[in-house]
Amino acid sequence: MNYTKVTPQILELFKNIVGNEFVFVDAETLEINASDETEDHKFIPEVVIKPANAEEISQIIKICNEAFIAVTPRGGGTGLSGGALPLAAGVVLSTERLNKIIEIDERNLQATVEPGVITEVFQNAVKEKGLFYPPDPSSRGTCFLGGNLAENAGGPKAVKYGVTRDYVLNMEVVLPTGDIIKTAANVLKNSTGYNLTQLMCGSEGTLGIITKIVFKLRPLPQKDVTLLVPFSTSEEACRGITAVYMAGINPSGMEFVEREAIVKTKKYLEDLGKGVNIDLPDGINAHLIIELDGNDEEALMKDAEKIMTTLADYETGEILFADSDQQKEELWRLRRNVSPAVNAYSLTKAEDVVVPRAALPALITSVKEIGSEYKFNSVCYGHAGDGNLHINIMKEQLSDEWWNKEVNEGIAKIFKRVVELGGTLSGEHGIGIAKRPYMSLAMGEVNLNLMRGIKKVFDPKGILNPGKIF
Repeated sequence: MNYTKVTPQILELFKNIVGNEFVFVDAETLEINASDETEDHKFIPEVVIKPANAEEISQIIKICNEAFIAVTPRGGGTGLSGGALPLAAGVVLSTERLNKIIEIDERNLQATVEPGVITEVFQNAVKEKGLFYPPDPSSRGTCFLGGNLAENAGGPKAVKYGVTRDYVLNMEVVLPTGDIIKTAANVLKNSTGYNLTQLMCGSEGTLGIITKIVFKLRPLPQKDVTLLVPFSTSEEACRGITAVYMAGINPSGMEFVEREAIVKTKKYLEDLGKGVNIDLPDGINAHLIIELDGNDEEALMKDAEKIMTTLADYETGEILFADSDQQKEELWRLRRNVSPAVNAYSLTKAEDVVVPRAALPALITSVKEIGSEYKFNSVCYGHAGDGNLHINIMKEQLSDEWWNKEVNEGIAKIFKRVVELGGTLSGEHGIGIAKRPYMSLAMGEVNLNLMRGIKKVFDPKGILNPGKIF
C-alpha cells in the first residue's frame, strides 16, 4: 500500500498530544527503532512517538487512521520475527512510558499492569508478595509484557504452567480506529460472547495496541530441584524426554541444549567474565536441563531420583544434581544466554518450530540432514518438554547470495518437515516478516482468509503494523 507520509503539520499535531520531548525525528532515535533482534533487517521510520497513556495513543491513532499513515507498535525491541519493524516507515509508537505496575491484588491473585513493564521487573514484584507469574522468556530482563502478549511468549516454565495467554484475564486496547475497549472482565470464568482477550494474544500488534493488562497469578512454589543430564546424541536426549513424562513426572522446566550450543555459550560467558563450570566430556553431544518445583522437598527429591532411575536405560553420562543456588543459577544462566551467544558468533536466522514431543528426535535428525544438504550449520536448543525447538541457522562464511536464496529454501524444507510431523511454524516467536512467506505451508487458504477478514474488521484501512503475518 502507498501510505501517506508524515507531514510537518501532522508532526505538530503529535507534539500537541504528547509534548515536543516525546516526538522524535532525529537520526539516532530513528535508527534504534528501525531494527530488533531479527537477523539484520532495518526499516527506518519517519517518526517515533512515546505516549504516556491510552488517551494519547487514541488521539495519535485517530490522526493516523484519518490521514492513512502506517503505525507500528513497539515494546522492548527483543523480537525475533520482525514483528516490530516499521516496513511502511510512518510512525513507530513506543510503549516504553507505559511502564507502571498499577496494582497487585493479593486477595484475588491478580495484577494490573501497563505494557511497558519489563517482564523480570513484574516477576520480582509479585514474588515479593509470595506470588508467581510463570511466563519466562529468555529475554525477560529486557522484554516488555506488551510484547510478550503480542507474540504469546512462553519460556522454560511453559511446559508445566502454560504460556502468556494462559495468564491474561482482561486488557485495555486502543483499536486502529482510535476506539478504546476492554476485551473482557477481571474474572476467572467468562462465557460472554467471543473471546477477544485470547484473540489479541499472539496477534503481533496487527489488531490493536494494548495499554493495560490484568494478569492472574499463582502462589509462589517454595522449593525447586535442578538436574543436568548429558546424553550421547541429541536424538537420545529427545527420547529421554518422553520417558520422563511416561514415568508420571511433570517438570517445571525441560530444556534441550545440544553440545555446540554449550560450547559457544561457555565461551561467550567467559568473554563477559561470567563463566560457568560445566564439563563437556567426549562422547556427550546433548544435555537436558530438568527442573522440578513445588512445596514438598521430600516429594521433589523422590521425583529427581525417579528421573535418574528412568534415564539409566538411556545413553547418558554422569548426571549433575545442582545442590546449591549457585549451581542452579549457572545452569539457567547458560540456557538463557544461548541465543545471544550464537548471535554474537554469527549472523543467524532464528526459527522456533514446535512439534508433538515424541516427534523431536525425527525433527532434529531432519534439521541436521537438511543443513548438510544446503551447506549451513545450525545450533539447536529449546523448550523440549513441550516440543518447541529453537533452530539457529548460522551464516558463518556463507555468501550473501547463498544466505538469502539457498538457505531460505532449506528453511522452507525444514518447515515442510515440521508440518509433516504434525507441528507448526512458531511456538512463541510469532510470524512477523521472518515466517510470513511460509504461512501457506502451515495453514490453508480458508484459514488465512478468515484471519485476513478479522484484520479487516479491526483495521479497515490496514494502518496498524502492516506487512506482518500475511
